[in-house]
Amino acid sequence: MASKQKFPTSLIEPPHSELQPDLPDKKILTPRVLLAEESLPFRRVIREALMAFRICEVDDAPSGERAFEMALHREYSLFLFSLPLPDLAGDMLDRLLSKAYPRVHPGVHAAPPVIYLVGPTDALRFQELQRDVRVRGSMPLPPKLDVLLALTASLLPERQGQAFPFPLPPHVP
Repeated sequence: MASKQKFPTSLIEPPHSELQPDLPDKKILTPRVLLAEESLPFRRVIREALMAFRICEVDDAPSGERAFEMALHREYSLFLFSLPLPDLAGDMLDRLLSKAYPRVHPGVHAAPPVIYLVGPTDALRFQELQRDVRVRGSMPLPPKLDVLLALTASLLPERQGQAFPFPLPPHVP
């Protein structure tokens, strides 16, 4: 009996060199993350960190409306939503997706887990949201790499090997 994966994954085509001649239609399953955050620099930092240290693909959106549309068109393994979004609060976006997501993706019974990106003024609001079983934690804004990696450790597979293509010089005070 084949083992089931915890979360839905997206299908991506492997590079031509990875295709086996006897299995030309083989596909690789890669977890996909949906990130909704208004700030482009924050989105870029989070996306690059996840792709460097976790095996995943990241789609990002600057608004709740765009994130909602993306979630209805593609299956995701994890949601990362900022609580303050320009058009729709992150918790409202998650609430809407928790209802709509299973209806538009056949075979999916629940929306993926969610991690909230919270600012200093959102701490009390996040405490109320923690009761939901899909909420896996929060990351403060501005983003902190150690918190992001700790929160995603059990949700996304770790990338093996060196995260950077070149060695970093030693720290010199």
